[in-house]
Amino acid sequence: MSVIDTFSLRGKVIVVTGGTGVLGESFIKAIAEAGGKIAILGRNEERAKERVAQAEALGAEAIAVTANVLDENEVIRAREEILARFGTIDGLVNAAGGNIPGATIGPDQNLFDSDITDTIKAIELNLYGTIIPTHIFGRVIAEKGKGSIVNISSLAASQAITRGLGYNVAKHGVDGYTKWMASEMSLRYGDKVRVNCIAPGVFLTEQNRTLLTNPDGSFTERAQKFVSGTPFSRLGDPQELAGTLVYLLSDASGFVNGERIFVDGGFNAWSGV
Repeated sequence: MSVIDTFSLRGKVIVVTGGTGVLGESFIKAIAEAGGKIAILGRNEERAKERVAQAEALGAEAIAVTANVLDENEVIRAREEILARFGTIDGLVNAAGGNIPGATIGPDQNLFDSDITDTIKAIELNLYGTIIPTHIFGRVIAEKGKGSIVNISSLAASQAITRGLGYNVAKHGVDGYTKWMASEMSLRYGDKVRVNCIAPGVFLTEQNRTLLTNPDGSFTERAQKFVSGTPFSRLGDPQELAGTLVYLLSDASGFVNGERIFVDGGFNAWSGV
């Protein structure tokens, strides 16, 4: 097999949770272009079907599966639906997650007046929303003895990003879980089963555009801090995650396990000086 061929996902069945989200859309496009078959998981059935159409337009096979990643029974049902269609699972991308408005502490808000209930919800969505699908879909990968799981970490797991307590805590958990599961899976099921994570920087999307940019298109104060702290001096584009994702899902990363790869324009590497 040539080096180029090792990057191919042709014939591989990849499950993408959070497939109806902003980053999920770029992940689906990348997998489709690499030749993979895609099971798109999300709570929004209409949007999931739109993503299926996008994947099919790129020549990929895809199905939409409605499920809440925090509901174990729903995820088990989703697994059986995927197996009935494709017969196996070769990869899992845990893209479900994000922040919750109530879990964000504003700069003028008393630190101890934040709603701890919303903070817990943010932890559950990002951490348990990774653990539950991994234990359910990952079982198929483990028992066949080959496959790749890619979790989504964050800059917030490496440095303290102010205001989002629940998100910070959860992403630290995702990092720890990635290392733990990577070790356990390989020790028990062999060297063809891998678990890694991607730590994205700050990406400008339609979802967060109003938070990061002013009506005139200029950056908000918070966005400018991210830009100033990045050697590339800009925010990321979701498409810039595609290469790293395909690499981790493909055989090209066959000896990469338990790792976190930053895709952040150098934010985490730079001291600011």
